[in-house]
Amino acid sequence: MTGLLAALDPDVVLRADEAIVRMGAPALVAGAAEVAATFSGRARAARLATIGGEPGLVWSSGGQPRVVFTFVITGDRITEIGMLSDPATLAELPIEP
Repeated sequence: MTGLLAALDPDVVLRADEAIVRMGAPALVAGAAEVAATFSGRARAARLATIGGEPGLVWSSGGQPRVVFTFVITGDRITEIGMLSDPATLAELPIEP
């Protein structure tokens, strides 16, 4: 948790797509502590990847991406995280493990 908090901008925003929201996630979370708490114990299986040439994470099941995490990085801090799970969106994303 400490490492994640160090990487997050104090005003970071986490936005979830509608598919993630239907699974029970909040659509929007703001603030470093709140965003870090959202991930606490949940993103361990996610692996580093490039998403459209940018750094990100991907959680896969059965060899298929199920959730993609995109990042907006300003300076040396993450200022925005996107959580995407819509199958049509994931099919269009260029994901490189």
